[in-house]
Amino acid sequence: MTKKIAISVPDDVADRLSTEPNVSAFVTGAVRRQMAGEKTREVLARAGFVITDEDVADAHAEMEQLKARITPELREQAARLQAEVLAARAKARR
Repeated sequence: MTKKIAISVPDDVADRLSTEPNVSAFVTGAVRRQMAGEKTREVLARAGFVITDEDVADAHAEMEQLKARITPELREQAARLQAEVLAARAKARR
């Protein structure tokens, strides 16, 4: 079952939504992801792991710092290692 509702959003959000071919599906997906995150936090809190918005922001900041340290050389090295692993897997399957 579906229900039609009207909402007000800031201009930047309205601009973004205007690019979507199916705004209802886009908003539904975003809300469901939010609901899943809330459920995950509830489950973790019941298990004794309380995660705050500040914790999440800190984790995102740390991730950005780590991503900034990835050089083109490291990407090349990772690609070579991945190719080696895939080749070894293919060989092992024969």
